Amino acid sequence: MNINVRDGDTLWYYSQLFDVPLQLVIDSNPKINPEQLTAGSSVAIPGYVRHTHTLEKGESFWSIATKRQLPLDALLLLNKEVDPENLQTGETIYLPIRVAKSIVKGKKKYDYDSLMRDLKRLETVYPFIQKDIIGQSVEGRPLHEIRIGNGEKKVHFNGSFHANEWITTPIIMTFLNDYLVALTNRRTIRGLSPAPFYDNVTLSVVPMVNPDGVDLVLKGPSAESEHRENVIKLNKGKKDFKEWKANIRGVDLNDQFPADWEVEQNRREQSPAPRDYPGTKPLSEPEAKAMSELTRKRDFDSVLAFHTQGEVIYWGYNEFEPPETEKIVKEFERVSGYEPVRNVDSTAGYKDWFEQEWRRPGFTVELGKGTNPLSLQQFDEIYQKSLGIFLASLYM
Repeated sequence: MNINVRDGDTLWYYSQLFDVPLQLVIDSNPKINPEQLTAGSSVAIPGYVRHTHTLEKGESFWSIATKRQLPLDALLLLNKEVDPENLQTGETIYLPIRVAKSIVKGKKKYDYDSLMRDLKRLETVYPFIQKDIIGQSVEGRPLHEIRIGNGEKKVHFNGSFHANEWITTPIIMTFLNDYLVALTNRRTIRGLSPAPFYDNVTLSVVPMVNPDGVDLVLKGPSAESEHRENVIKLNKGKKDFKEWKANIRGVDLNDQFPADWEVEQNRREQSPAPRDYPGTKPLSEPEAKAMSELTRKRDFDSVLAFHTQGEVIYWGYNEFEPPETEKIVKEFERVSGYEPVRNVDSTAGYKDWFEQEWRRPGFTVELGKGTNPLSLQQFDEIYQKSLGIFLASLYM
């Protein structure tokens, strides 16, 4: 919600008036000097939307403010062109409405368009979000990174490396939305205040690494796609793509990283396929390359790659993981019930490469149980179990 500055107003006053943490107001207005507001300039207030209201007979600013528990000056601020002493029945005014519920409705078939709509709406309501395009998929879909917070500790989440594990994206997005609601409403999540996390942690999220593959699983091959005939051929003519893990070129993106990649090359598929083909070389695919470049650029302290299924957390790789990784994964186990597994016979994954290159904690979190793609009937249970992991990654 945007408002126009009056003489004498400050960002601190707005934070008090709308009951929003000052730092969130400052971060929502990065081009404004908080010490020198200019009358008439526009300021974004996070966590609010502007709502139109048609005046009924006998209504006044005072009665509306009292009924809706709004600060009277907030009404005056949003309606500077309105004479509060001469209100007319049927006249339209603006109300500041606090967003107290989730925007993201993740319990659905969550494709790339769903992600884009939700990101746009979250950016509008929570303008302190930082968003970057880190690359493009094979078919040219922008890959988005979202960052929240100002802390020195840098934590990264990602989802949907594998196409038929798309449920990881709405799970992550649901947490992001809950985190944002809690920040702007000064609420707790499971008894934890998010305010210290915002100050101490910079959270980076790539919610959908493989958008082409996700859309292929959920909607089938597009009639306009240049890859249509090839993916149908690789899928042996089947119109159901629910078993597809790879990107649109038939390369498994989580077998693309230079951590014993040659081992995977020798024992996996030898040509493009719906799953398990590591490509012709490490980082041959634009999605994997984008994740590699982002990770080097951001220099994360820890990473969590969300996959499905099994309710396990893989946390080691060839003893490259530092000692604190075990302490962290035990906390993940405590808050989620998921089983920690140090080593698994797998190489060339994103988490493996991160631990090998940085010697820092990395985790592959396998959400839910069953056969991929998991049923949406599991969504609520998966979210409640994963919520503890999301939170613990910020305080551990």
